[in-house]
Parts: sequence; structure tokens; C-alpha cells
Amino acid sequence: MTTRHILETRRAGPDEILAAFDGLEPATLDFMTGRWRGFEIRTGHRLDGLLEPSGWYGKLFESAEAVHPLLFYGPAKRSLYAVDPMLVPLFAPLPRSSVLGLAMKVARPLLQTSLPKARLRMIEFRGRSTATMAYDSKPIFDHFAKIDDRRVLGIMDLKGMPGPYAFCLERDDTPMEIRL
Repeated sequence: MTTRHILETRRAGPDEILAAFDGLEPATLDFMTGRWRGFEIRTGHRLDGLLEPSGWYGKLFESAEAVHPLLFYGPAKRSLYAVDPMLVPLFAPLPRSSVLGLAMKVARPLLQTSLPKARLRMIEFRGRSTATMAYDSKPIFDHFAKIDDRRVLGIMDLKGMPGPYAFCLERDDTPMEIRL
């Protein structure tokens, strides 16, 4: 299965997504700087389908030391706000529907943060060094491989997690207010 097909269908088997990742150029720290809009790639992982109905937008890499790993849409998708990942219950039985988006809106005052909650490092993953986002408060690494000049494939790495959780980030330079 080609990377193009995976991106078009937003689906791949665990081995297919890892083969696609391995076939791409590693991302660099400088390349990752900027604002990125994301979408999930379903691999059969137990987290599949959680981010998009929650109102997730993507990530903001201000520098290697200042990363906002979880950006969400504000009202009417006209602004963005950052969420503290430490407060997000990753493995709770959350609904994969618009109910989750409503819950995020209600919980926003508790979850929102103005502080960066991750950083970037070059870390070896699958035999080569690539730009990797390390969360400050969770044992999670998001590894990135460059698809082209505006897109990266991300693979979440969490100790003990069976199979890859995958997503694509697309560079987004459109004007949008970010409430940090």
C-alpha cells in the first residue's frame, strides 16, 4: 500500500503504516517548526477515532523547547486553544462522537493551558534518528517522517502500547487566532 493511498483513505494496517513510515525521510527539528493541522490514520488501534470528534486541530511547534502538543478548535473553528495532555484521560472509555466534542467544550476551562507541554528532540525510532515530540507529563513520543514539504506522518510511541497509532500533520499557514 502506498503512502498516497494511506493518506487518501486515512486507513492502513499496522504493518502497512510502519512500512510507509520507514520509507519516508526522517523529519528534522527545524522542519517541524510551525503550526500543523492533523488527521488520524486508522490502524485498528484502540485510540482510533478519538481525536477528530473531540475538536482536535493539531500541534504547534514554536521551537525545540516550546511545543503545544494538543491544539483544539475554539468556537466556530475561528480560533485555537492548547490543552494540557496531563489532564486528558487517554485510556478512559470516551465516546467517538460529537458528544466528545461537547464534553471538550464544557471541560475547556479546566483543560486549557498557555504553557508549552512538550519539546522536540532527535530520537532514534525504527533504526534511524528523526524529529520526535516528547510530552512533558506523559511517557509518550510522537515520531515524525517527512512526506513532502508540507506534510509529515506521525507515529505515537507509548511503552506497552500494542500497535501503532498514526496521524498526518499538514503545515497550516492560514491566519488563525491562537489563545495561549
